[in-house]
Amino acid sequence: MAVIKHIASKNADYGESERYLIFQHNEYTQKPILDDEGHMILRDEYYLDGLNCDPFTFASECQELNSYYHKNKNFNEIKSHHYIISFDPKDREECGLTGERAQQLGLTFAKKNFPGHQALVCTHTDGHNESGNIHVHIVINSLRKYDVPQEPYMEFDCESKAGYKHHLSTAYLAYLKQDVMDMCQKEGLHQVDLLSPAERKITEKEYWAQRRGQEKLDKLNQKMLEDGITPKETRYQTEKQFLRDAIDDAASTAKSPEEFAQILDKKYHIIFKISRNRYSYLHPGRKKYITGRNLGTRYEEDFLLQTFKENAKSLSDRKMKIEEPQVTATTKDLQTALSPDASDIPVPFIFIKSDLRLVIDLQTCIKAQQSEAYAQKVKLSNLKQMAQTVAYIHEHGYNSLEDFHTALDQVSNQTSAARKSLKDTEQQLKDVNEQIHFTGQYLAYKNIYADYRKSRNKDKFYEEHRAELSLYDTALRTLKEKSAGSKLPSMKALYAEKDRLIELRDTQREDFSNHRDYERELHTVSANIDIILGKSHEQEQFQKKEPNL
Repeated sequence: MAVIKHIASKNADYGESERYLIFQHNEYTQKPILDDEGHMILRDEYYLDGLNCDPFTFASECQELNSYYHKNKNFNEIKSHHYIISFDPKDREECGLTGERAQQLGLTFAKKNFPGHQALVCTHTDGHNESGNIHVHIVINSLRKYDVPQEPYMEFDCESKAGYKHHLSTAYLAYLKQDVMDMCQKEGLHQVDLLSPAERKITEKEYWAQRRGQEKLDKLNQKMLEDGITPKETRYQTEKQFLRDAIDDAASTAKSPEEFAQILDKKYHIIFKISRNRYSYLHPGRKKYITGRNLGTRYEEDFLLQTFKENAKSLSDRKMKIEEPQVTATTKDLQTALSPDASDIPVPFIFIKSDLRLVIDLQTCIKAQQSEAYAQKVKLSNLKQMAQTVAYIHEHGYNSLEDFHTALDQVSNQTSAARKSLKDTEQQLKDVNEQIHFTGQYLAYKNIYADYRKSRNKDKFYEEHRAELSLYDTALRTLKEKSAGSKLPSMKALYAEKDRLIELRDTQREDFSNHRDYERELHTVSANIDIILGKSHEQEQFQKKEPNL
């Protein structure tokens, strides 16, 4: 498959592009490879041509043109554009693609799509990124040298005139991709659809990060093997690839977004959210979400919802096909099934936040009163939020205001209960930490106390070890108070209880946060309903306080 890549350069040294095309460079550092005498090494095979310039005086001719039009003088200006057309590695053997043929295709492509520009066209056969493919480099001066006819892909009329700069718009890039696809189809080369979004979107930055990370990991593992240590990890994963693998695994069994979010959180510690109909994922080592669009189409809403639907249908079909005999459960089995294990951690309440927002009261909004344009913008936003509020009411099956307020009260009670449970767990964890502290203090000075009991001159020994014995006495007294006369727990048991409480606390924190967000969302709906019905909370409270006439 042939692909096209674009790189915009602000480097004022055009000669660097020439040297890169002619001499061997390190693909990681982009620095030239030198021989033993410190000289640059020519590439084994390359084909070089120039358009509207001599290929070996490209740098000086570009500088002359820039000086003539007084352009490309500032640091932040784009000086050149670098396009790379990479052909499929299979094109060399299966389609008979050679360096000469690829060079002619590149020249034709450059003449057609970059007319009037000074350009270098160079074909390499050594394989870009060690992939073994033939690829064509097209480097153009950002400034156009000659007037050319207006083309459909040019966004502005001035782009066809000399002295104006090359402008790559989204439509222009789409046109270039289509032209590459047409060229490969005409020449009988391997090609895929470049205009459709990729199922797994891997950028060049991620590609190089994976390459470098894998090389570092291989070197580290080799050193560990030499030291007689077996490496645990042999495959390096980027953060995006970790998310892709985790999402693929979770989506293979999940039957709903709620179940999908639960699997990602419990198994991979990935937080999943839906905002404005966009799926986003938070890597456990990051603070910023990564959208599904940046991962590929397989990780966006349309594909995943279809996957959930197919999983649910497949499960339903399996249940209908499988007919197992019913076995009567014994009383003991039922008791075992219904008795919760003390070590089990409850599954947190899952809540996917919507993009519903409060309707703005224009009568109290000072900015809206000062600006008519802002007021009009607020009105449009309010209409949208009112429509979403009505849709929210219908989607959640609230038949009346009483039903909605009952649900709101219920959620508020659940939020309060979740908050209380979280505080109780945090207090238990605090007590366990104190026990661990004093148990360690007790064990540290236990031998000194034993020596004190065995000593013949206890007064002298006590004076010499007053501080240690005092700490021992404090620890023992505190532990006896906390144990209430029962046997003191071991450090192993305390640490196991601590780990359990930490896991429980984290789960309860998530549960409380989800309940709180749900309650806030319902309060937003309630406030919007009041505005839709033409009354505010203050008016309702006034009516309650007003005496009956």
